[in-house]
Amino acid sequence: MLNEKWHKLGGIDDFKVPSLREITINNTPIALSYQNGEFGAISNICNHVGGPLGQGRLDGDYIVCPWHNWKFHRTKGSGEPGFEQDKVPQYELKIENGILYINTESITSRHKTPHPPHPLARKVKREEGKIRVVGISTTIMDSENPRYSTSDKLLEVAINHAKKELGAETLLIKLNDLKFRACEGYYSKSAAACTWPCSITQMDETDQLAQVYEALIHWGDVIIVSTPLRWGAASSLYYKMAERMNCIQNQVTIADKVLIQNKVAAFIITGGQDNIQDVAGHMLGFFAELGFAFPPFPYIAHSRGWSAEDMENNMDYVKNSSDLKDGAKDLVKRSMEMSEIILGRKISKEKITHPGRKAQSLHVEKK
Repeated sequence: MLNEKWHKLGGIDDFKVPSLREITINNTPIALSYQNGEFGAISNICNHVGGPLGQGRLDGDYIVCPWHNWKFHRTKGSGEPGFEQDKVPQYELKIENGILYINTESITSRHKTPHPPHPLARKVKREEGKIRVVGISTTIMDSENPRYSTSDKLLEVAINHAKKELGAETLLIKLNDLKFRACEGYYSKSAAACTWPCSITQMDETDQLAQVYEALIHWGDVIIVSTPLRWGAASSLYYKMAERMNCIQNQVTIADKVLIQNKVAAFIITGGQDNIQDVAGHMLGFFAELGFAFPPFPYIAHSRGWSAEDMENNMDYVKNSSDLKDGAKDLVKRSMEMSEIILGRKISKEKITHPGRKAQSLHVEKK
C-alpha cells in the first residue's frame, strides 16, 4: 500500500502533452513537466513575485516563469546558471505499472538569494529644500534635425520662469531623448505581475524611463507635461509614457500603496488641430488616478482649429504671442503656489484609505 504522502496522478501518457502544466495536490501547487522521456515536478510558485511556473514555457531543462522570465531547472528546482542558489522546492515522482505518482512532501526547500533592491524601490521621502519643478516634453522629432515645437517652447518658458523668477529647482526631461521600451502588458498576465518599480526597469538596465520615475516619485513637487495635438489626441510618446505608469497606479490597486502624494500636475497642450478639452480631460483623469493634485485652471492650450493647415502661421503665432508666454508663466506660478499649500499643510496622510477610482480591494477569482 502506498504511503499517504504519495498521490496517484494517473496514466503516464495523460501527462506527456502538454510538456508543462500546473497541478494542485492537497493545496500544493506544482509545475509538472515532461521532456526527453523524463518527468519533473517543482513548486509552481516562482521565487520572484510568485508567478505560476506551470503556465510558463520550457527552455531546454529550465522552466521560464511567464511573468518576468526567471528560470528554474524543471527537475531540480535550482535557478539558471549564475543563480543556482535561487531554488524552488523539488518533488519526487515515480512510475508503477504505467501510473504516475507524486510525493507531496518536497525533497528540497525553497531558498531565495537576497537581491539588492532597485534604487527606485527606496522609501518615498521628500528632502528639505525649494519647490522642485519637473517639465516633461512628449514631442517627437528628428533629434539630428530639430524643428520648432510650440508645446516645447511654452514648456521651456514655464520652466525658465520657475527657475529664474520664482526660485524653484527645475529639471527638464524630453522623452524624445530617452530610449525606453513600450509597456509589455505584464498587467494583462496578472495584476501582481505589474510591479513597482516597473518590471521592465528592473530587468533592463538600459531602459531610461527610470529618469521619469525618479523625477515623478522621488524628486519633483510640480510636474508640467506638454504635448502637441496629434489627430485630436496627445502625442504617441505621451501615451507610451502613460502606459508605463500603470505600475504606479497598480500599487494602489494591489497593495493599497500610494506612491504619489503631495504633488501637483499641470499641462500644456498646443497644435494645429482641435479637441483640446478632450485631451486635457484624459490627462487630468489619468494623473488624478496616479495621486496628483491640480492648481486652479490646470492647463493652458492653443489651437487654430481643424481647418488651419498652415502650420507655419501656427508656429509664428506662438512665437509672437506674449499672452501664451504669460499663460505658461502663470500656469507654473499657480502650480507652485498649490504645491506650497499642500506641502505646508501636508494634506495627504501617510495612509490613504480607499484610493483610486475603484475604491475597493482587488478581488481575484482563484481557480
